[in-house]
Amino acid sequence: MTLLLDTCAFIWLTQEPERLSAAAQAAINDPANHLVFSHASAWEMHLKHNAGKLILPEPPRQWIPQQLAAWTISEMAIQLNAIQRTSDLPPIHRDPFDRLLAAQALEEGFVIVSPDHFFPDCGVPVVW
Repeated sequence: MTLLLDTCAFIWLTQEPERLSAAAQAAINDPANHLVFSHASAWEMHLKHNAGKLILPEPPRQWIPQQLAAWTISEMAIQLNAIQRTSDLPPIHRDPFDRLLAAQALEEGFVIVSPDHFFPDCGVPVVW
């Protein structure tokens, strides 16, 4: 199974793994599963870091690639079809990053790792 990590799940995995649910930890640690990190999450993290709302051990430019390599997480670029799919999602959540992650998961058939109730409300399979 391919697991798309929500931004918070990526941060918790790398910084505070005890915040992940038992089901999320089991899915992430299952060698049969493939972990994916969206460039949308990188963008969100850079914006929050620059605004002083996200403290990281190093600037995101260095820290994110180090964590991707350490955890063997693949990158997922933002594709036009996912951007367009965001318009098809119900208007129940306005966060553009969550909407884009939901659209990417739906477009690619991925399961998202997230505690956010928005994702299942959009039909996105979730592990949490």
